Amino acid sequence: MEISSSLTLELLNQPFLLEKRIDLLFAIKKCGSISKAAKEVPMSYKKAWEAINTMNNLSSNPVVQTETGGKGGGGTSLTQYGENILKTYLVLKKEHNKFLNNLKEMADIDTGTLKNIGRLAMQISARNQISGIVEYINEGRVNAEVFIKLKSGYTLVSNITKGAVTNLGLSVEDEVTAIFKSSTVLLTTDFTLNISARNKFQGIIESIHEGEVNSEVIINIGGSDKIASVITSSSIKTLGLKEGSEVSAVIKASDIMVGK
Repeated sequence: MEISSSLTLELLNQPFLLEKRIDLLFAIKKCGSISKAAKEVPMSYKKAWEAINTMNNLSSNPVVQTETGGKGGGGTSLTQYGENILKTYLVLKKEHNKFLNNLKEMADIDTGTLKNIGRLAMQISARNQISGIVEYINEGRVNAEVFIKLKSGYTLVSNITKGAVTNLGLSVEDEVTAIFKSSTVLLTTDFTLNISARNKFQGIIESIHEGEVNSEVIINIGGSDKIASVITSSSIKTLGLKEGSEVSAVIKASDIMVGK
């Protein structure tokens, strides 16, 4: 027994994008003709027209445009909005399939057993969770270095086991999340400092939340990427840290987990 589910997006409480309509849009993009696209899906010409009219009427912007006559004899094509819809749908479909695969691994339908189903909705306490794209994986005998390109332009390096790479099914160009505790983030104002830690990101202090013993410092390293560091309040004074100050956040590669 298998787990399956179709992905449908709604507008105004009505089905807007169904998988059959997505197939039709891809066929229109390929063929440039409603009649040819309908045959490729397949569906009747009438149903193809009805699907296009429904999508165009529900949407604030037309998804498909039709030109009649002219030198090229007319034709049908996707609008820029329609092109964007296809790209968005593919991203959602990928995540949808990932969810179903995770669900399949956690459930034994034949015996009615649900294994660790709570993991699907699990939240973690680690303060820093930054997404990026895997650039390179350098595998050693036991461990592997995973190089992750962040939105800020920095490359973050995580040192995890080869088993973890296999279990996660990690490969180049995968979208992943780098996870690390705020207590593992060291701060320095010495930008020339040579240190063995693989990760050193320069940024601007966005905010400081001071406590009696410890304080949380939020550093903006660019591209909407932010790093939280918890250090002693006395260190704040010693380093002369304040909002707007430039600072380097330093994290060991071994302190960074990878989630997918």
